[in-house]
Amino acid sequence: MNLRSKILFFGWITLLLFPIPGFLLRYFIDGDSIIHVLEPENIQIIPIGFGLELGFVYGLLAYIIMQEPFFETVPTKIDVLVAQMNLKFRDGIFLSLCAGIGEELLFRSGIQPYLGWWIVAILFVALHGYLNPWNWRFSVYGLIVLPFIFLIALGFDFFGIWFCIAAHFAYDAVLFSIMIKDSKSNS
Repeated sequence: MNLRSKILFFGWITLLLFPIPGFLLRYFIDGDSIIHVLEPENIQIIPIGFGLELGFVYGLLAYIIMQEPFFETVPTKIDVLVAQMNLKFRDGIFLSLCAGIGEELLFRSGIQPYLGWWIVAILFVALHGYLNPWNWRFSVYGLIVLPFIFLIALGFDFFGIWFCIAAHFAYDAVLFSIMIKDSKSNS
């Protein structure tokens, strides 16, 4: 299995398996059904539009910041990893959907109601490896991403899960799209 296939496989795992612990937590603690957790009543254009806008703008901002010379010496550069994966544009969109849906259902709907928004936001960034005491330059990127995750976490209480999914999707889609385009033009 090549690297691209492995990454797409992990996308499916994120999409299909990550939400399960969140659903189980909500079911066993609050008695909520999957339908209640998915908040179909909150599938509305305005919150989803706000989420897409937030993710798009923050994704562009993060990409611009990552181009600064400060980040040149980061041992594991994300854009290099994306280039090595040999992803197509549709793969980036698919992986963005997987992360947006799977991770937000786990962290925002599943864990956040019990641990609080700020703890889960910090945990989310740390589990992605962006708060790494052994790689302080990567941790600086984590501190850049953290306000975005704080906004998503706070947005969950105001706009619901679909805002969070849209914001996360748009952020990842912007970064994947630019990095895939860059990797193709550098080949």
